[in-house]
Amino acid sequence: MKKIRIGAGQGFYGDSIMPAIETAKRGGVQYICFDCLAELTLAILQKDRNKDPSKGYAKDISTTMRELLPYVKEKGLKILTNAGGMNPLGAQQETLRIAAELGIEGLKVAVVTGDDVIDKLQDWDRQGIPLNHMEDGRSIESIRDHIVFANAYVGMGPIVKALQQEADIVITGRTTDSALFLAPLVYEFGWQPDDWGRLAQGILMGHLMECSGQAAGGNFSGDWQSVEDLHNIGFPVAEVQEDGEFVLTKTEGTGGLVSVDTVKEQLLYEIHDPSSYTTPDVVLDVSEVQLQDAGANQVRVTGARGSQRPDTLKVVMGYSDGWLGQGICGYSWPDALAKVKAADRIIRKQIERIGLQYEEIRTDYLGYNSLHGPLATEPADDLNEVYLRIAVRTRSKTQAEKLGRLFPPLMLSGPPALGGFLGMMKPRELLGMWSCLVPREIVEDGLQVTVAEV
Repeated sequence: MKKIRIGAGQGFYGDSIMPAIETAKRGGVQYICFDCLAELTLAILQKDRNKDPSKGYAKDISTTMRELLPYVKEKGLKILTNAGGMNPLGAQQETLRIAAELGIEGLKVAVVTGDDVIDKLQDWDRQGIPLNHMEDGRSIESIRDHIVFANAYVGMGPIVKALQQEADIVITGRTTDSALFLAPLVYEFGWQPDDWGRLAQGILMGHLMECSGQAAGGNFSGDWQSVEDLHNIGFPVAEVQEDGEFVLTKTEGTGGLVSVDTVKEQLLYEIHDPSSYTTPDVVLDVSEVQLQDAGANQVRVTGARGSQRPDTLKVVMGYSDGWLGQGICGYSWPDALAKVKAADRIIRKQIERIGLQYEEIRTDYLGYNSLHGPLATEPADDLNEVYLRIAVRTRSKTQAEKLGRLFPPLMLSGPPALGGFLGMMKPRELLGMWSCLVPREIVEDGLQVTVAEV
């Protein structure tokens, strides 16, 4: 029975390239898939594009291609990535530039476009297509004039088309994470678009791979102390059979751990309804999935079930949502917690005094409650050090700037022993997120695959 080996190359924008290099060298894979996008990442890349229209793609694609293109040429390896972000064509041009710089010829680089739908919103409105928030039904009117980007979550279809055109590299914008991993299976095995059972297994494989080290012992909440050599962690590798059954493993000789427990944690990650995990390609049911120990760092995965894909696609929009102003300073023992609480009271009184206009305000005591929030309990012992962070959300940059100016006087006119001063932090523009569902055909009709060769 034919088998395909696929490696996970990245779990987020800024992830380490070192495990992907090890997988390319010694993992025996035919594909490495790089998941670079989260909804937060789209906002970051949109800010990049605002500063420079030629940007807007994940900047680390330059490092990725410089390190891995030689293996693409030498081993026939294929790379799939959504690093195109807000500017897939720009990412394609950067890849071609690096290939030329490395002297690599005969390389086909495909790009998928059409997920960027901001220019279609007015037409959709005229057609009466509702863009209400998918979770609470709010009308889009409250943010319509502030929208700065809008991207649809695209499935595996255009990626398969790119592979059918013999692309060595496929670069997309906003695809679902798991679609990157499913596409090679559909292409290699000839799975049909309505083969829900096999598609479900493929989506499950992608779901287990999309967060890179998280399925291989990273971020493990079990016996994490026993996970060896995290400095040399190996990202997951899946060996997939034509019937969809697969074994999850990692490159031999790398650190980390692939076990039933580490895989189980990733299986449940971001799954709200185990019987109905909706993707553009299939609705996945993981309620009867079986994880079996198949040897050292090997877990066999079976039992995924699938049902018909949805008639809609998710569109995520970013809109201007004010400015963040914040300041941070620290206090040391003795009475560190009492000192930061006193400093918070001082700053809040002065916020009132100067008339700083904010829509939200938040105080965190780093070292005490910044992670646990209201669940944190008062420490029994006097803490060695605590940092005060106050943040405000304002409608204007000018108002946000006012907060930082209140922190420096604390050095001589506040509680004793202030240190670690980061008071006057530069205000940052905030982007809110809006999600809605639209008929899939109005997006898919605009998808395009373009192949360039160097």
